[in-house]
Amino acid sequence: MGRKIDPDLIPAQPNLNFENAFWQAGIQRVGGIDEAGRGALAGPVVAAVVILPPQPGVRHSLVGVRDSKVMTPNQREKWRAKIQAQALAWSVGFASPREIDAYGIVPATRLAAQRALDKLSPPPEHLLLDYLQLPNTPTPQTWLVKGDARSLSIAAASVLAKTIRDEHLRGMEETYPGFGFASHKGYGTKAHRQAIQRLGPSPIHRMSFAPMKLMVS
Repeated sequence: MGRKIDPDLIPAQPNLNFENAFWQAGIQRVGGIDEAGRGALAGPVVAAVVILPPQPGVRHSLVGVRDSKVMTPNQREKWRAKIQAQALAWSVGFASPREIDAYGIVPATRLAAQRALDKLSPPPEHLLLDYLQLPNTPTPQTWLVKGDARSLSIAAASVLAKTIRDEHLRGMEETYPGFGFASHKGYGTKAHRQAIQRLGPSPIHRMSFAPMKLMVS
């Protein structure tokens, strides 16, 4: 199954069309899920779930929320606080670098999402996901291509996952100095790769990833 979508189906900003359809059908707690850190060389993968209140007006309250990848760090931090204040419920879950190495990145991402769901109260009645599928989760799910650009709930989850993971990696700068985690957040920048070659891998590097194998071999 490909991940292509007609560009005309992608709105100018994420909206509540999918959520509204469920709200009108009597399904009030619709949780959007997204993750951050799948492609990094170091650090955890973090998944967030956000349940927005079943009120169309919440779109205006969160009008600046987008897919986190197209927002600046300052924008993400600003809207993180507003998402947390507006949400009916929200939660995040982590999967560690060792779990990523042991299970693979997709199973580890599912594990992080399940941990977020396990902490969420009240629980969602339906899930909207950015293409990720959770086969072991009994909650009904809808998988959307470019979900973080189409669903406000998923976009809000992407902002929380990104900002909370970034916060975690900034903390790793003190634990493992010299790698520059506060700037690159574990992604494979030139400076990060040079630091790995100079210092060797840290305990939070993902040794199963191909670039890491090449650098330490």
